Parts: sequence; structure tokens; C-alpha cells
Amino acid sequence: MQGTIDGFSYGMVTPLVGYVMACLGSALGLRCTVRSLATGRTRKPGWLALGAASIGCGIWTMHFIAMLGFQVGETAISYDVTLTFLSLLVAVLVVGAGVFTVGYRGARPAPLLAAGLFTGLGVAGMHYLGMAAMRMNGSLTYSSGVVALSVLIAVVAATAALWAAVSVRGFLASLGASVIMGIAVTGMHYTGMAAVGVRVAHDAHVASGDGSSALDVLPLLVGPLIFLVVAAAVVMLDPMLIMGDEEEHAARPAQRIDIGDIQASLNADNNWGVASGAPEQR
Repeated sequence: MQGTIDGFSYGMVTPLVGYVMACLGSALGLRCTVRSLATGRTRKPGWLALGAASIGCGIWTMHFIAMLGFQVGETAISYDVTLTFLSLLVAVLVVGAGVFTVGYRGARPAPLLAAGLFTGLGVAGMHYLGMAAMRMNGSLTYSSGVVALSVLIAVVAATAALWAAVSVRGFLASLGASVIMGIAVTGMHYTGMAAVGVRVAHDAHVASGDGSSALDVLPLLVGPLIFLVVAAAVVMLDPMLIMGDEEEHAARPAQRIDIGDIQASLNADNNWGVASGAPEQR
């Protein structure tokens, strides 16, 4: 028997809150990656790791906030805790692999495309692993064409996010990029959900309202939400990111080159004076 799916049981509340969380994670990840480009080698891995964990937690949190609105009319839904946290680990690790790749190799085409492909497949894997954690009196079915489209969106979104992480400068530019990334992540999620069907057992039946999975999902969100709050505090307390000093820091090597050019010019003038007959001092 085919189950009756409602992906928006709380209206637009869960999509909008999930979108905000995706934007928050993306914004923190972008700013941390920018910070890593303006710091020494000893602190660079720490900033990249914080950025990767922020993006990964943001994507994962968006997924499960959106799943609060997912109900099947004929069966209650619960979640396997082990698979759920494994999906969080997958999200953080695959995003970390991509962020560290572009953080050290830059946005050159070959490493960027490789990192984007790996990260996109990992993000899609996180989504479908999270779906596999669902427990109900029935089984999930998928439309292969729509699944392939969701994976393609994930790969494109991951590649664009990694490019933005090392290419976008300035607070407003990073904010705009995070808004676009949030749209891409949310679009990937709901495209994947459009591929889902539920085949419920013939004896499955729940009363109206008993199919909500909110109480099962909410406790799982506490840890990632706390982490995002802590990461936001770290970013807000870093003066280089808030004041935009990373651009100034990046410009300092050029300033040293200009001073060297001036000194070379002065030396050339002195040599010209000696060659033109100026008396030497003994």
C-alpha cells in the first residue's frame, strides 16, 4: 500500500528555518576559510577545520529541521541514532576534505573539480544516509531520475561553495555567497525528497497527528546547534574578520614590494650621480 506523504506538515516553517541554518553554516564556513588564507601555517588547519565543521553541521541541521515536517499518514516515524550521527560525521568529513583541498591548493580547476565532486557526492550520501535512518512500518522507494538530479545539484553546489570559500572577499560578498549556497543546499534536499515514496505495510495505521517525528529528531539537533553558536561566537570575536582586515593583510606583501622598488630607485639615482662626476667622499 502506498503511503500518504506530507513533506510540509508545519507549512513553510521548517523549510525557512532549515534554509536559515544552511545559510548560517555556509557563512561561518566562508569566513573561517577566508581567515585561514590570512594566517600562518600553524593556525591555518584550525580555521579550515572550524569552517568545514560549520558547513557540515549547517547542512546536516538543515536536513533534519526539514525532516521535522515530513510525515506519513499511515505510520509513525522514528530515527536510528547510530545512522543519524553517522550521517553527521559523513557531512563534516566530506566537507572537510573539500575545504582542506582548496585551502591548500587554491581554486585551480583540477583540484577544485575533484574536491567539488567528492564533496557533492558526500553531501548527497549524507542526505540518503539520513533517510536510511528513518524507522517506520514500511519501506522507502526512490525515483532514480530525481535522485540523480539531486546528486547533480549537490555536486554543483559543493563545487560553487568551495570556489567561493577561497575566491570571495569581503563581508557582504561572503554573505551573498552564503545566501546562494543556502538556496542550493535546500534545493538539493527537497529535490531528493521529491524522489521519495513510501510503501507501508497493510496493517499499518496511526491516528491523525501520531506520525510526527519531531520529538525523535529535536534532541539530535542540540549538539550541532550548540556548535554553530560557538563557531559564530569565535567568528564574531575575531577582529580581523569583523573589521575586514583580511584584505589589508593580503595587501601587505604588495606594500613591501613597493618599498623595495622605491629603495632600488634611490640607489639607482645615487649611482647615476657618481657616474656623472659628483665628487666621491673619502
